[in-house]
Amino acid sequence: MKFICDKNELAEAIGNVSRAVPQKSTIQALEGIRVKVSPDQVELTGYNLEMGIRTTISANTQESSEFVVSSKLFSEFVKRMSGDEITINVDDNNMVNLSSVATECSFLAMSAEEYPDLPVVDAQRSFTVKQATLKSMINMTSYAASISESKPILTGELFDIEDGKFNLVAIDGFRLAIRSELTDTNDKFHFVVPKKALQEVSTLIKEDEDKNCTVCINDRHIIFEINNVFVISRLLEGAFHNYKLSIPSGYKTEVIVNKKDFINSLDRCSLIIDDKNKSPIRCEAGNGVLKITCKTSIGRVNDAISADIDGEAVTIGFNNKLLLEALKAAEGDKVRIHFNGAMKVIEVLPLDGESYIFLVMPIQLKN
Repeated sequence: MKFICDKNELAEAIGNVSRAVPQKSTIQALEGIRVKVSPDQVELTGYNLEMGIRTTISANTQESSEFVVSSKLFSEFVKRMSGDEITINVDDNNMVNLSSVATECSFLAMSAEEYPDLPVVDAQRSFTVKQATLKSMINMTSYAASISESKPILTGELFDIEDGKFNLVAIDGFRLAIRSELTDTNDKFHFVVPKKALQEVSTLIKEDEDKNCTVCINDRHIIFEINNVFVISRLLEGAFHNYKLSIPSGYKTEVIVNKKDFINSLDRCSLIIDDKNKSPIRCEAGNGVLKITCKTSIGRVNDAISADIDGEAVTIGFNNKLLLEALKAAEGDKVRIHFNGAMKVIEVLPLDGESYIFLVMPIQLKN
């Protein structure tokens, strides 16, 4: 079997599908990339039984064949070939031979007989979203998904689409992140996608990409189509937290502050906090000043940040890392922060509207 293709296209395709190739698997074939050759095209697949990535590139061939190759060897050999075009031959003994202008190399492939097929998801239940929008939504919320397997459903993110509004939600019990967009779809969707799959989707989307991403789902699986790359993932089962009940209905204190100034202050606090020296951040808001204080055995930080403050003065404690990650995920030069007293959730919002809502649980301070 023989095919000829563009080296750069093949290298990019290998890089994309390799994201779903496991380092170790009980099925040896899954430790490689499945290469399926058919007239005028080559399909490449990586699959770890939880998530699969499949893509197709054009090729000069009229033959049909299927084999599995080491993702690392295939990638490294292709990237190092000379010229812009690669000829690939596979003989009856599964020896793969790569040749170009002045280079030739070979390695052994495996049979594709044990390689499982990817789940099939039809397009009956589908919607579209701008790729750049989806990337932004994922990047602004994934930090809040749980890393604990005690509640597997919280290791994913909720897609909640209803009445023309698309909410992407992540929660881990200590914080909650919601990113909202309007949508044209009239259908109702409510499902949870593993964080790992969403991070791969975000990585595959190029910056400022204006094309649509088509999303198809059934009861157990989801497919994201991104520029001829298909990411297939299982859905998480279980009841997701009713996040709408966690959103405060009002506030007692509103603080508008420069995001960079607040982040810099919390970064300074991070220098004196580690696993052995933990301490909540003490925040006092009042009289146009946000006072930040942190003290551990390593050192002490005292900061005063000018801010627009409306409402009651408040003193509250919080985990430095949790609020810092929320601020870094927020868009805009300034943020609104709502307080409802010393022991109610901290709410971070954009200067205008509610395109995102980040909640952080407070920590009780010692006098």
